[in-house]
Amino acid sequence: MSKKECSHHKGKKKKFFRRLFAGILIFIFIVLLIVLLVWAILQPHKPRFTLQDATIFTFNVSATNILSTTIQVTIYSRNPNDKIGIYYTKADVYATYRSQQITYYTTIPPVYQGHKDVNVWSPFIYGNNVPIAPYNGVALSQDQSNGAVWLMIKFDARIKWKVGTFVSGHYHLHVTCPAYIPFGNKGGNYGIVLGNNAIKYQLSQSCSVSL
Repeated sequence: MSKKECSHHKGKKKKFFRRLFAGILIFIFIVLLIVLLVWAILQPHKPRFTLQDATIFTFNVSATNILSTTIQVTIYSRNPNDKIGIYYTKADVYATYRSQQITYYTTIPPVYQGHKDVNVWSPFIYGNNVPIAPYNGVALSQDQSNGAVWLMIKFDARIKWKVGTFVSGHYHLHVTCPAYIPFGNKGGNYGIVLGNNAIKYQLSQSCSVSL
């Protein structure tokens, strides 16, 4: 008699846990469905970035393919969404030449970008005695003699979307800004000469943004 009661109780426990597990799954599904519906209705857009200018303080390449660079860039960012805010929890800025990184990472402090808000950052990016590939050293010397160098200013960030009180998980934001830097009289843009041999170039170049 006791064995039958024991198996009967075990059966009830199994049914209870099955129903509990099914209820949790249904709850999670409903929550995810609501989030997806809200996301579809709001139609979030990626932030827009523009590289406004670049100030060259140092740009020297030695015969041994060693590059020293100090550049200050001005990056303009606008949140086009009228109902969604953006948390920039971590962001790094650096420069590349022909797909090779030529400066260290410069970290931008965390910031919240509200609806339709604009942020402007002016970080210094630099690299002291950075070795570059021999073929890039040759190409860089040729570009300088031709009067201009194409750099890519990269802005990599981890962001969160904010809708009302809901905050999403992290997303990776990748921004690439082409920077056409003239040198000498051949570049056609002499820039604005500042103190300490610095030259500021107005670029107003739109950047590509991917998530």
